[in-house]
Amino acid sequence: MFDLPKISLKGKVSEQEWQLRVDLAACYRLVADLGWDDIIYTHLSARLDGTDQYLVNAFGLAFDEVTASNLVKVDLNGNILDDTPYEINPAGFTIHSAVHAVREDAHCVMHLHTPATIAVASQKEGLQPYSQYSMFSLSSLSYHGYEGLAVNDDEKKRLQDDLGTTNHMLLVNHGGLTLGPTVGDAFMRMFDLQRACEIQLMLQASGQEAIKVPQPILDNIYKQAKIVHTGTTGGQKIWPAMLRKAYKLDPGFMD
Repeated sequence: MFDLPKISLKGKVSEQEWQLRVDLAACYRLVADLGWDDIIYTHLSARLDGTDQYLVNAFGLAFDEVTASNLVKVDLNGNILDDTPYEINPAGFTIHSAVHAVREDAHCVMHLHTPATIAVASQKEGLQPYSQYSMFSLSSLSYHGYEGLAVNDDEKKRLQDDLGTTNHMLLVNHGGLTLGPTVGDAFMRMFDLQRACEIQLMLQASGQEAIKVPQPILDNIYKQAKIVHTGTTGGQKIWPAMLRKAYKLDPGFMD
């Protein structure tokens, strides 16, 4: 009842796949530590370079139980490609498969149901330029209207059209989504989006009128970010520190 099946893929998959598994498992652990998880629901997925194969969490495991070895490899249709005792939530993979199918740069996709992202996504005016964190999201943000549980294939096209070339999405009445060329980039973008939503709700709860960041500053934010990150992306810069944090929390994610 309490013991998970023992699986070890270390040395049985390519070095590239193993590193991706470690990165994605670490991301699941960090999401759990930050309180962004939703029991066994929501998903983080990552594509293996040069393939249409993806890693995603096993359905039924909490985020703090995810390891490099128990991640499940699937194709765009959610068919399981591994010899594994686990299944995936096919409905949950609908959103991820829609994004991966049209965004070559979406090596990692994060979709979460945090209270802050749901709350701001459900406001008529959406995310506002109230903080430095909001700058990064607003520079590349889209919205997708609520259509119920994401189980209908015909919703994929509408989600893809709404996403376009953006890297952050607020799903109305539903939650948040970020993507990136690495696990670290998708994580950093979700961190910014989550923090921006939290600050907006705090400001609104204060009852005081908030000061908006001027549009010219928003327009220049990516140029400024390149200076701050010394030519790398925010995700590339912070990810080694996040891996160390995940290891300190519990090195078991690397099993």
